Amino acid sequence: MPTHNRLHKIELLAPARDADTGIEAIKHGADAVYIGGPNFGARSAAGNSVDDIARLCNFAYLYGARIYVTLNTILWDSELKAAEDLVWQLYHAGVDALIVQDTALLQMQLPPIALHASTQMDNCTPEKAQWLEAAGYKQIVLARETSLEQTRRIAQAVRVPLEAFVHGALCVSYSGRCYASQYCFERSANRGCCAQFCRLAFDLVDDRGNVLVHDKHLLSLKDMNRTADLEAMMDAGVRSFKIEGRLKDTNYVKNVTAWYRQQIDKILAQRADTYVRASYGTSHLTFEPDAKRSFNRGFTNYFLYGRTDAPIHSFATPKAIGPVVGKVGRIERRSFVFEPDTNLTSPLTAGDGLCFVDADGKLQGFRVNKVEGNMAFPATMPPLKRGTRLHRNLDFAMDKALSKETAKRTLAADISLREVEGGYAIDMADESGCHVTLRFDYPHDEARSPQHDAMVRQLSKLGDTPFTAHHISIQTNGERFIPASVLTEWRRAVCSKLLADHQTSYERDRAARPDEARLKQMLPHELPFTANVSNHLAEAFYKRHGVSNIEPAFELEQPAGTEVPLMTCRHCIRHALGWCVKKKPAHAADKLALRLPDGRTFPLKFNCKHCEMQVLRPRK
Repeated sequence: MPTHNRLHKIELLAPARDADTGIEAIKHGADAVYIGGPNFGARSAAGNSVDDIARLCNFAYLYGARIYVTLNTILWDSELKAAEDLVWQLYHAGVDALIVQDTALLQMQLPPIALHASTQMDNCTPEKAQWLEAAGYKQIVLARETSLEQTRRIAQAVRVPLEAFVHGALCVSYSGRCYASQYCFERSANRGCCAQFCRLAFDLVDDRGNVLVHDKHLLSLKDMNRTADLEAMMDAGVRSFKIEGRLKDTNYVKNVTAWYRQQIDKILAQRADTYVRASYGTSHLTFEPDAKRSFNRGFTNYFLYGRTDAPIHSFATPKAIGPVVGKVGRIERRSFVFEPDTNLTSPLTAGDGLCFVDADGKLQGFRVNKVEGNMAFPATMPPLKRGTRLHRNLDFAMDKALSKETAKRTLAADISLREVEGGYAIDMADESGCHVTLRFDYPHDEARSPQHDAMVRQLSKLGDTPFTAHHISIQTNGERFIPASVLTEWRRAVCSKLLADHQTSYERDRAARPDEARLKQMLPHELPFTANVSNHLAEAFYKRHGVSNIEPAFELEQPAGTEVPLMTCRHCIRHALGWCVKKKPAHAADKLALRLPDGRTFPLKFNCKHCEMQVLRPRK
């Protein structure tokens, strides 16, 4: 049986758009939360003050939960000083680690705060992971496209923990290698300002201008859901399971976090000899989590087992579509018969939003005003046909349930009341290992009747605290009388002391020393524009380790050449349409391009050896 220290800690990492959402994520079972700071996070619309982040840290400490701040944009020279100052502020606020992209931070004078390598650094090979480890990154966020086999190889190559996405929206391009938004709208994805080029509608055209597919969202992907693959990912080497969604609302974070907490806990209970939870406490819920009932575009496990025939795309719409809930039966003038799907877990209710794909492949949606038996009454009758499959993209009952207080997270505590010379002592310890003792002067008055059960009841009243009583011990020399009001005062004092000790005893991870010699051996001599070097400190870092030729970031200077990739994708339009050349179909157009309604045309390049597709810059 391995010792606790040798068990692999498993972390559930939840997103937070603000401190209050982060607190809810922890209540609902997160072991860690990632959140944007005031600046330099890869979601420009999800910034938070340092004071709010400090408030979140103070709440998290109680449960041993960690707070990571995203500082994962590339930086301009004019921003370096402000970024360095912000790191110091976040460190003093209590932040555990920063999720970063720009290597400029490795050249700064920083506090001993841990750095995690953002997925924006394009982390998908053992070689990349090894040099990130040598540079001092304490955790590596894998590219979403990384398969189980690739994950296994990376885990074998490094000692630092690997973090992987398990749920939420997908970027169609490898993160950190998408320049379409910058090119088209001067809004850099590497600067947190992505305009979501990938969610637009395109025509697919050939080199003769023939329209092969009209007005479809050909780069839009379903959402990730790896519920069924968590244990396989653990065994492959993933230690932190990340939910995407720093722009999602609090209800989404509550439901999806609680869902993955339950799924991970089932595995931990069965694999207690191998894995252990990364934080402490139990979340008590007032609802039944179900990830399918929150915003989603349909689900995919996204290349976890390599490329398969299961569709990963959502060509009809980039919007939420939700799960199939049933189909249309008989149609009346103002209503229709709703025939529920066999997998429907919650009934159709008034207020639900339903949608369907029409004959033209377009998404149509409507609200349900009333449900009577199996009859549904839409607010406005849509153009339904009998047999049409219906999805629920707004779950009114779930949203109503989640809008209330839905979770409390508690720590199991043992309390011991001991008789000592001149009074009593109370010892209190919770499941995190935090322990306090307080001594109280009080006479040893003899009781006329047994007091044990009354003392236990009084010391167990922890309802207004984060603690729940696990074991209460009374150790007195005979029956003693202590008034309930006195026991209440002592209980409150020892609980306050334990809460305060959580704040002072919490230990943060610390920055690692880089291995300069290894770095010089690992880094290449040349870096293309996809390395995203955008300031003199990042350039100095690479040159200090032997890189001699560095192309500037795309945002600073567009690269020369006729085939400049704006996106590099594992998603392949030819494969999605059944035209994969490896399968030798009858129709496999070679020279294809995506065309926007304004006429801008983006050639596609297919690298079948590596099973990748590139969206190229338009030729001038």
